[in-house]
Amino acid sequence: MDYATLKSLKPSEFEDAADGYQAVSDMADHARESVEQRIAAKMQAALEGEAASAALTQLRNLGQNFHYIQVECGLASTALNAMASDFRAAKKKLDSAVADAHDQGFTVNADGSVSYPAGGEKDEDGKTPEGGNVSGIANASSKGPLTDAGDSSDTAKAIARQAANFDPNPNHARALEYANRIAQAVQEAAEADELWAPKLRSLKADDDLTVSDDDWIDAKKDTGGVRTAAKNYLDAIKDRPKNGDPKLTAQWWKGLSKDQQEALIALDPAGLGKSDGLPAEVRDEANRTVLSEARAQYQRERDAIPPEPTKFRHLGPNTEAYTDEWLAWHHKYENRAKQLDKALAGMDNIEKRFERTGTKNLPEAYLIGFDPFANSDGRVIIANGNPDTADHTAVYVPGSKTDIRSINDELDKSETLWRESSSLRPNDSVSTITWFDYNAPRSVKPMIEHDVLPEAMFDDQAAEGAPRLRQFLDGNAAAHESATGEKGHSTLIGHSYGTTVIGDAAKVDPPYHGGQAHDPLPVDDVMTVASPGVQAKSPGDMGLDPKHFWAMASPDDSVPGWGKTAGLGEDRIVPSDPEFGANIMTTDTEGHSGYWDYKDNEASKSLTNQAGVIVGEYDEVGLKQEAHE
Repeated sequence: MDYATLKSLKPSEFEDAADGYQAVSDMADHARESVEQRIAAKMQAALEGEAASAALTQLRNLGQNFHYIQVECGLASTALNAMASDFRAAKKKLDSAVADAHDQGFTVNADGSVSYPAGGEKDEDGKTPEGGNVSGIANASSKGPLTDAGDSSDTAKAIARQAANFDPNPNHARALEYANRIAQAVQEAAEADELWAPKLRSLKADDDLTVSDDDWIDAKKDTGGVRTAAKNYLDAIKDRPKNGDPKLTAQWWKGLSKDQQEALIALDPAGLGKSDGLPAEVRDEANRTVLSEARAQYQRERDAIPPEPTKFRHLGPNTEAYTDEWLAWHHKYENRAKQLDKALAGMDNIEKRFERTGTKNLPEAYLIGFDPFANSDGRVIIANGNPDTADHTAVYVPGSKTDIRSINDELDKSETLWRESSSLRPNDSVSTITWFDYNAPRSVKPMIEHDVLPEAMFDDQAAEGAPRLRQFLDGNAAAHESATGEKGHSTLIGHSYGTTVIGDAAKVDPPYHGGQAHDPLPVDDVMTVASPGVQAKSPGDMGLDPKHFWAMASPDDSVPGWGKTAGLGEDRIVPSDPEFGANIMTTDTEGHSGYWDYKDNEASKSLTNQAGVIVGEYDEVGLKQEAHE
């Protein structure tokens, strides 16, 4: 890039192009929503058969195509805005230098050199020192690609300054200053051009109509490339609160411009997807991108692992041995193959939830949290309906043995709660959230020789996950208040070991509270289902109002009694015990997981009692015992 090009450059034209790409990205997003939430949902609810299934498959593929267009066009928009910002900074420097030169009566020539007039003291012959022309010298930016010019340019600039200082015409030195500023501006524009040109050229898709795993992997690479190039642009955006305070995070997001928000969605989906306090729609958009890119990456890695060889070879009657081929595969690939299979199965479960939108009037799913490999079990947070605008929100914490592969059972419970709660208050909006963001107990832990006890007998996993649950609840409250200006009715529900996580979360005092007195959980009601203990012997020990603490356990459920033995209930008291002091709800279901069952095609009392609390219909909740102090 030369002086004349930069002088005539209009960064606004790149920004206009960025607006165009963003408009396409927004249209693709709306098209995806139409396909997935309206067309496919209505078709799934109304039609059956092979033809309908084939059509649904095609529609879902079309939705994925629109999603890919949304991501890539959003990335292109951000790249153009960032490039325009770099050019604008260089042009501002150029225009300032040119204006200052003109104010001094100097002339800036078409090549960027500066002509200066005669000036200074007359010599002994009475002549004024003549004017002249000087070209500037620029230093290569340490941030740009042209860094090899540093030493030579510094030397050349020093020589030029020395010559100007020896010149009896003082205009020479001033002209050199302006010429150097002009040259530096042109240099920075050239560096920006050289930096951005290949990035923009790389932002193109295959010329087919199929969005493949390779396309998503390339999209992630594109994001990394643009993020690196856009460092200056991103540095100008105010950093999110470092202590993770959800309330400050919500305020920070609201204070950003639309372009800045779109830039962060395009370039930092993983970071935004796990930021408590951000709108559910933003986290969902970010996490869907993370999901698509992660699935493509893991599927490619899984496909590269060779098939498992024959495991055994026959040695004789009733005698077998491992084959050498299998042993080699086992040591090199088996563990990783199992990890990838679990992660891919979990991602399939999330996709299946997206596909269930519209079934039995189920609302849109919001992917509020996602990590396929966290602690090997994976993490996922999914909402049915938008919690930011819902009149009633319920956060459900599942218990032990939960992982991303088995998350479908827990999602089903949350969906059932949504249906029954919505049926009780059809004119109100309801959102139910499955919160699985902790390492649920699964295996066994050796205690002494020949003795093993399940991990669920210990508080370790609950204590580890409790701060994240507390921060999520604070974030959910902050996002709702930011969206509506008021607090909605909220309920926190735990099943089995999930209630132990809730008990620990009630004791957590997050650092972003500023060391103030311990704040209670930011929910209106707390409900425990089949709790083995909450590390407290009363709601008051948890800082909660007994009248808004609800407990449920069927007579044949052994987990509460087991929890007393394990010591998860303080003084061997669990929430479903009369002495705990909670509202003890009636149950009409059996076993440890039957609380969400239907009986004779009707919702069980166990289920409707939970729904009644979620929507605040307390008079409709059947009680064995009312709360007491």
